[in-house]
Amino acid sequence: MTTIRVLLVDDQPMIRTGFRMILETEPDIIVVGEAGDGQAGVEDTRALQPDVVLMDIRMPGLDGVEATRRIVDAGLAARVIILTTFDLDEHVLDALRAGASGFLVKDGPADSLVEAIRVVASGEAVIAPRVTRRLLDRFAQLPEDTEPTVPRTLDALTGRELDVLRALTRGLSNAEIAADLVVSEATVKTHVAHILEKFDLRDRVQAVILAYDTGLALPAGRG
Repeated sequence: MTTIRVLLVDDQPMIRTGFRMILETEPDIIVVGEAGDGQAGVEDTRALQPDVVLMDIRMPGLDGVEATRRIVDAGLAARVIILTTFDLDEHVLDALRAGASGFLVKDGPADSLVEAIRVVASGEAVIAPRVTRRLLDRFAQLPEDTEPTVPRTLDALTGRELDVLRALTRGLSNAEIAADLVVSEATVKTHVAHILEKFDLRDRVQAVILAYDTGLALPAGRG
């Protein structure tokens, strides 16, 4: 069994203690360290080489968004899951653009936290469902009555790959996309892999950000 090394970064000691207690009951997860602010989190990521960093988004000094950006820009292997108290945090899009691989609400169930760590450690990305719903409601609604124009920057994608990318912006899982497009889940996985490869993206979260930034998915109230 591969052990997942986790670093906890939160300015509240009780929060870190609670997460440690949850994670230390899991046979495949080990907490390798704790940090009380973003700067220490970046330094500990360099020193301890965790697989996953649980990063509070709001901390005094260096916040979780900037700490995540520095970890990603430094080319460190650790993948970051951002934690917040709010399910609609105005910094969520900033955190995802900074390179976070996940976004969870602190009051979510313990098993969701554990599963998210395993998913992110495997190379995938995860966002809490209720965060996804609110994020999409606020930032990424496709026009309801017209088909959006495909941005020229997405010309490399096939028609089916565009369908899959649009489905990703709706927060659908591979299984849901497969059902929606009447194809196999394996086919959806292949299309997602092609999208990531064509634009040198790390995971499906970055693919959704691509859709936002190119205009394929439009901010709420537009279109």
